[in-house]
Amino acid sequence: MTREIAVVAFGQTDHRRTSDELSEVEMLIPVLHDVLDRAGLKTADIGFTCSGSTDYLAGRAFSFTMALDGVGAWPPISESHVEMDGAWALYEAWTKLLTGDVDTALVYAYGKSSPGSVRDVLTRQLDPYYVAPLWPDSVALAALQAQALIDAGHADEPALAGVAARSRASGAANSHAQLSGSVPQGDYVVRPLRTGDCPPIGDGAAAVVLAAGERARRLCERPAWIRGIDHRIEAHALGVRDLTDSPSTRLAADKAGVFERPVDTAELHAPFTSQEVVLRRALRLDDRVTVNPSGGALAANPIMAAGLIRIGEAAARIHRGESDRALAHATSGPCLQQNLVAVLEGDPR
Repeated sequence: MTREIAVVAFGQTDHRRTSDELSEVEMLIPVLHDVLDRAGLKTADIGFTCSGSTDYLAGRAFSFTMALDGVGAWPPISESHVEMDGAWALYEAWTKLLTGDVDTALVYAYGKSSPGSVRDVLTRQLDPYYVAPLWPDSVALAALQAQALIDAGHADEPALAGVAARSRASGAANSHAQLSGSVPQGDYVVRPLRTGDCPPIGDGAAAVVLAAGERARRLCERPAWIRGIDHRIEAHALGVRDLTDSPSTRLAADKAGVFERPVDTAELHAPFTSQEVVLRRALRLDDRVTVNPSGGALAANPIMAAGLIRIGEAAARIHRGESDRALAHATSGPCLQQNLVAVLEGDPR
């Protein structure tokens, strides 16, 4: 890489089960103002803007264009959008900064899951010929993955409950979390997954500011430098995959430089407890690594923003001096189909 690029500011909403009284724009505006204020910037100072969201949640085509009202699209701005989690919008902004055309970028993502059935909406991303006609929803597919892990001897139900308990306990220190503290495992949703093994349904948004080189150092006391970032994808057909492993995560991590030196923190986008088990194995994370100190997606899982939040949370720990080298992971699709991995570092103290 020819330029150093860093996350210099991160902001997010308080994640809530419902936000019926707010539109997407009204939900976004406070977090956009917050992240720009943290960086000491105005909208006119941003060289490139990129967003992540999905029209399927909003129920209307090109819904992301309305969200631009929260950014301010006049005078004209350089803007792009990905129909993916905001982590992939950050990847696009990172490549834009690498070209040297701009020195700053604003990345934001949002999702309102409360108006409809997320489990039904997410079936639209399945193979339309062989899988979607069977109508397996996101929880049923995650349960298949969890059962495969149990059958392979990599986990059992008490171990999955332990992941949930640790994540929710960590969420108690996160004022933005939707769920935190002691949360019962509850009844089976789809065996072997119980309520506590599944992510909460809720609404939320997040934003980060990226900056390059000396501009980053001027905007942030301790920038979170993106030392490596890569994303890969598994085969679309679930039947040809080993659901107990995530080769795409391992490959993305290798290309991003995760295995070059140990990390002290990992923010993993694991909406289901079983998926954390898969990711820990793929990323070779042991007990010396602090995993999801924010509570992760089990504490708050706004669709299309949860992956960007993992990058933002990892960066924020570097900003505060609580981490020196952190891993951030984002996923999209059924059973960890698409995976993005980033390595963030702070300047030596």
